[in-house]
Amino acid sequence: MNLTAKSSMMPTRFKSMDFFRKIPRDLTEASVSGAGMSIAAAFFMIFLFGMELNNYLMTTTSTSVIVDNSRDGDHLRINFNVSFPALSCEFASVNVNDVLGTNRLNITKEVHKTPIDTDLKASGSGYSTGPLLKVIRHDAEIDVEYTEGAVSLNAHNFERASHLYSILVVNFFAPWCSWSKRLRPSWERAAKIMRERYDPDVDGRILVAKVDCTEEAELCKRHNIQGYPSIRIFRKGSNMREPESYYGDRDTDSLITTMEDLVAPISADAQKIIFDLSKHPAPSTGGCRLEGFVHVKKVPGNLVVSARSPAHSFDATRMNMSHTISRFSFGKKITAEGFNDFKRVLPYLGRSHERLNKQSYITDRGNATAVNVTIEHYLQVVKTEVLTRAHKVVEDYEYTAHSSLVHSPALPVAKFHYEISPMQVRIEEVKKSFPHFLTNLCAIIGGVFTVAGILDSILHNTIRLIKKVELGKNF
Repeated sequence: MNLTAKSSMMPTRFKSMDFFRKIPRDLTEASVSGAGMSIAAAFFMIFLFGMELNNYLMTTTSTSVIVDNSRDGDHLRINFNVSFPALSCEFASVNVNDVLGTNRLNITKEVHKTPIDTDLKASGSGYSTGPLLKVIRHDAEIDVEYTEGAVSLNAHNFERASHLYSILVVNFFAPWCSWSKRLRPSWERAAKIMRERYDPDVDGRILVAKVDCTEEAELCKRHNIQGYPSIRIFRKGSNMREPESYYGDRDTDSLITTMEDLVAPISADAQKIIFDLSKHPAPSTGGCRLEGFVHVKKVPGNLVVSARSPAHSFDATRMNMSHTISRFSFGKKITAEGFNDFKRVLPYLGRSHERLNKQSYITDRGNATAVNVTIEHYLQVVKTEVLTRAHKVVEDYEYTAHSSLVHSPALPVAKFHYEISPMQVRIEEVKKSFPHFLTNLCAIIGGVFTVAGILDSILHNTIRLIKKVELGKNF
């Protein structure tokens, strides 16, 4: 065998390995049913290709529950914006306690107070409570025998007195209050001395008075009195509607010194009043909006809002802790940069991160059963962490909330009881691989082509059979 014969046999052997042997065109037959099936198969392939491409471009998620390994350490931030239409900013206090014994009272560092009216509208700028937590000095001995020196005012003569005297200093008290009892001897002695020095009927610069809030409840309510005793300083003139609160010592000497300082800038026949800017303004309305945040340990605990003062008493039957929650959430505040990521992953989080937002809890003061009502919220908190395709981590805390009204013999409060889960939910965005997309694409093409061929063969043979029957041929 020569070299030419061997070279001619090589292509023949190679062609024997062809898996896709061709049928000569003259041996094939085109049909209408085959053409229709081919067109349908082509459109179906295009449809399935579009579905597969859309599925490839979409992002799927995988969810797992793991032990909380937060990067924010052992503490958690609680953000809040809560409005209390019947709790004065003068005594509103934010407190935190937990099962480990932590007990933080009257937190003020990151808490802002704004006086509001009954319609929850702000009636001024931020409110500062002043030195409420200092130890207030009283007279060492309580003198049970003293002469009445303060003038008793009521709803009928209060307005007249406030317009008649340049300075009106009023002690709003309650006879049952222990702090009012301690103040009373000092107040009466100071009032008697001031009357002797500045006769109200002749001098007219100052009047020291008192109001019994158990008898003049409406008058005290009009001036937003919620704690006893409350000392208010009224100045005649344009600022009469914005009295000042006195938070200083309550011994006789301190009271007299304060009253002398009030009178000193005013001459006996002066018309112009010089206002002492060092005095702290009293709240102009009886409501308060508390906004800010606190850091708590990641253990079960309570965030409590209540009326609190180390030198005042409160009538529990008159305290109303109704409130409206504008915002209540856990975790760090989302930055502007991370807000877009947060909006994109929001469908994974649901709405449980703002379960209490825009909720109102109001007790009806006209109802006798609404007295001494504490409003409690039970919150179970779980951290959710979303790992995006760009390997960014978006963290959020979701919680469930159950609220109830509880009758309590103690002073009513608004309590947010939280329990933080030691587990966290991890959601990871997963994108399909390109090889997986190609595999599915080949499966679509091959599967549709094969099924279409089977259906075409069945249809073609069926049509041939029908024609034979019509012609009366045996088969």
